[in-house]
Formats: sequence, structure tokens, C-alpha cells
Amino acid sequence: MSKTVYISIGNSDDKLTQSEWADFQDYVHNIINDAVVYTDAVVHGRWVSLPTDPWQNACWCVEYKYEGLSQKDRIAQVARQFNQDSVAWAEVTETEFI
Repeated sequence: MSKTVYISIGNSDDKLTQSEWADFQDYVHNIINDAVVYTDAVVHGRWVSLPTDPWQNACWCVEYKYEGLSQKDRIAQVARQFNQDSVAWAEVTETEFI
């Protein structure tokens, strides 16, 4: 059974320099890509804030093919390495097409 998850990261508190923010995004993106390559996960989208916005954030929508597959720990570990307090991991329980 597949599971759809939204993964959101941010730097609106400006703890990270621009270079560190770029590295943080890349690390998270690479973790997600590992799931694509090794487990047939599907990325349905990747969104980032505009460069002119007063905040910095990024979000991915990922469909994991295997129940129980979780990259939460790896992503949380990267967040701690970049002094970020949290990452949003939102699992979709039901999708309604309208």
C-alpha cells in the first residue's frame, strides 16, 4: 500500500546562511531521491519559496510505495545538523479528487 507524504523545511528564522540553506535543501532532496532510486517512490512535486519572499521554505510531495517505509529519521537528523528545530512530515490519509 502506498503512502503520500508532504515534507516541508524552512529557514524563516534566518539561522542558516544562504549557502547553508542551499545545502540543507540539497541534503533533504538527496534523501528523497534515494527513495525514488531504491524503492520506486514517486515525487509528485517540489516547491520552493520565491527568492524575493521574506521567508525561505521548500516542500516535496512524495508517494512511498511500501507501507512502513520512513525517511523521517534521516531527514530529522539532517535538520538537527543544520540547527533546525523541526521538519513537517504530513501523511495524507485520504485524497479527494474534485
